[in-house]
Amino acid sequence: MKGDAEGMQADAAAWVARMDAGDWTDALEAELQRWLARDPQHRGALLHAQAAWATTDPANIVAPPEPVEARPMFGRRRMIGCGAAAIAASAGGYMLLADRRTILSTGVGEVRRVPLDDGSTAAINTASEIEIVLTADRRRVRIDRGEAWFQVAKDRARPFLVEAGRARIQAVGTAFSVRRRDGGAEVLVTEGVVEAWVAGAEARRIRLSAGSRAFVADDAAIREQPAVPAAIDHALAWRSGNIDLAGDRLDHAVAEFNRHNRRMLVIADPRLEAEQFDGVFRADDPEGFARSVAGTLGAPIDLSDPARIVIGK
Repeated sequence: MKGDAEGMQADAAAWVARMDAGDWTDALEAELQRWLARDPQHRGALLHAQAAWATTDPANIVAPPEPVEARPMFGRRRMIGCGAAAIAASAGGYMLLADRRTILSTGVGEVRRVPLDDGSTAAINTASEIEIVLTADRRRVRIDRGEAWFQVAKDRARPFLVEAGRARIQAVGTAFSVRRRDGGAEVLVTEGVVEAWVAGAEARRIRLSAGSRAFVADDAAIREQPAVPAAIDHALAWRSGNIDLAGDRLDHAVAEFNRHNRRMLVIADPRLEAEQFDGVFRADDPEGFARSVAGTLGAPIDLSDPARIVIGK
């Protein structure tokens, strides 16, 4: 990509196009972070490019991409909210509104990747809402619902704190996800180390390293699982618009698909619920998954209802 000032906006537009193309990887994320770090103006250029992509014909920015319907993630229609945020924030600092708070949300089936003003990046999963507060002495994110993954820029003077219910997760420079669940929050660490605890029970905090996951319960119990990096990659496949199943029960897989779609999967035969599945599926293609289930188990499926897909009888 170009490195001079004249080519900065073109480079930013190219990055937006790569996000829009789907199949975003950790390697691309690292490359993007290096580009952002090379010049303070790059972050603003990226936000303006996202806004332009959301509000104009993409052909005016880079060569036209394939139809958006073919992509599970970061399509033009899914960049609109991010572009609007960039426009609203242009007078007061890229991602900060006048009161220094930003609220970001996603609809069902929508995933957004948003650069933050401190150099961090947030990827926000389907049906989620988060509040971001970045000030001179703190960085705080509150997850009101759903899930988000953070690539945190190092800043020892301002630890990065995520709140999800009573759960607290803190890092300086690392990458991790937090998913708000009933009764607590699930934490997955992809890079570095984080500390996790429950508000009011700070003495019981634990440290989680890359590849680890834990459930931080509202009752102050913390259930840590052994570090298995591959399992973390499976769980975070949503960042590329996929659902990655590795021996998952059918009922669990269906629940995950239903998070991402308005057309619901329904298991009509309880005997199928414990069947296990492997494979990578598009998160926005419940029909394709149902057909795969039918082919694997020989179970009938009913596609006649536009609001739901019935598996089994």
